[in-house]
Amino acid sequence: MRAGMIAARRRLPGDEAVSPLRVALFLIGLLIPALASAADGGIHLYLQPLASSASRLTLSLASVSAVAASGSEHPIALRLKDIGAAAGRQRLLASGRLPAGAYAGFSIQAGRAALQDGPVAVALAVPEAPVRLDFPFVVSDRQAVLVWLTLKYDESLTNGAAFSPVFSAVAPPRPIAELAGFVTNGGSNTMTVFDKRLGQAVGVIETCAGPSGMALDQRRRRAYVACPAADEIQSVDVATASVLERTRVSPGDRPRELALTPDGLTLVSANTGSNSISFFDAATLTRQERINVGSGPGSLLVDPSGKRAFVFNTLSSSVSVIDLAARSLAATLSTDLAPLRGAFSRRGDRLFVIHERSPYLTVLDARQLGVASKARLGAGVDAVAVDPVRDLVCVAGSRDTVVEFYDPNTLLPLYTMRTQSGVAHLAVDAESSALYMVSPDRRSLVIGRLADRKIASEIDVGDDPRWVAVMGEK
Repeated sequence: MRAGMIAARRRLPGDEAVSPLRVALFLIGLLIPALASAADGGIHLYLQPLASSASRLTLSLASVSAVAASGSEHPIALRLKDIGAAAGRQRLLASGRLPAGAYAGFSIQAGRAALQDGPVAVALAVPEAPVRLDFPFVVSDRQAVLVWLTLKYDESLTNGAAFSPVFSAVAPPRPIAELAGFVTNGGSNTMTVFDKRLGQAVGVIETCAGPSGMALDQRRRRAYVACPAADEIQSVDVATASVLERTRVSPGDRPRELALTPDGLTLVSANTGSNSISFFDAATLTRQERINVGSGPGSLLVDPSGKRAFVFNTLSSSVSVIDLAARSLAATLSTDLAPLRGAFSRRGDRLFVIHERSPYLTVLDARQLGVASKARLGAGVDAVAVDPVRDLVCVAGSRDTVVEFYDPNTLLPLYTMRTQSGVAHLAVDAESSALYMVSPDRRSLVIGRLADRKIASEIDVGDDPRWVAVMGEK
């Protein structure tokens, strides 16, 4: 052993008789580059909708880089290479990580450009060198920067034969709290902040690993997010879009979804990894009681009265009913295979439950704690919500392109809404009469109008979006 240590010493630079202090300094020197690379933040460039005069334009970009104040360039991964018909709405152009520090702007390299002239696309000459966009900004550790870029089409087109893209850049306005919405992105460890009036992304929040379910406190303007991959829960200030508090749960808990009591004082998490639920003081995220439930609790709801919580145990095919005042298990209800999640009726007396491995919608009597009725939906339903204005039950699936609306009394299908991809989560905003649909395949949030069941807009978000919550949601 001693000979091995001596041999290891001799591989270090300098004298063979190396002191422990010099060894420590040598190791610290090796660690400094790794620590420096960990100090970084996110950058997200959103291209604003093109002007109507650019409707005939097709433009592809070859690369986008951030230019540091020192002059060095840092590539940013392109998310949208071809600009044209796809830019009729706001689009995520590029996103990535940058070392913390000061930046002077961006360098954008054009690829190809063309103008559509009837059935013919007329090629335009593009500059060989990248164009420079001056926009000073600062990247901080574990902070994200979101920038709106606008293509100035008329200034970019020269004599109808050449195209040198000219962009302008601005920091988006922060939405008032009542108009804010949030999407958790499990694959990029972020939350996208959007303005529900504009239907556009306005900010990104760096969160813990694998953010999943959320709960919103409408009165105190706080968003709570569960991060199962990090065994962590965070609270976010809606007005400033900044993390206020964070707490580590027990190792292996893997909290997936959250629920808030109506008074806003208590937060409850469904801990998939430990078959339990945990209670927290909502203001400080201090851990309180813990209750064992069924196997695989992936979702939970607090009833509108604030008296009970319903925990959906997917692996044990049951629903655990929790007495919130006593902090104890009140009942366990057997269900069809793998209850996934549920939604309360407008009056809160019925609970509509969807299942992962059953084609049925189960209606539970939330007061008498029994099965009231069932209806066959078909396989592959992953999301459920109730329109509190019309009291319709909305269901959707990640492998289907149709959202269905059911009568809550007869459980007969009444209407449908067509989407372009599957839906993993639904939320209803009664104030704007809108249905928010998380689309993992498109990495977007799709917004539909409940009045005519048409798609109103779409917002690009991060990787693997999982959950949406909006201020004003009922």
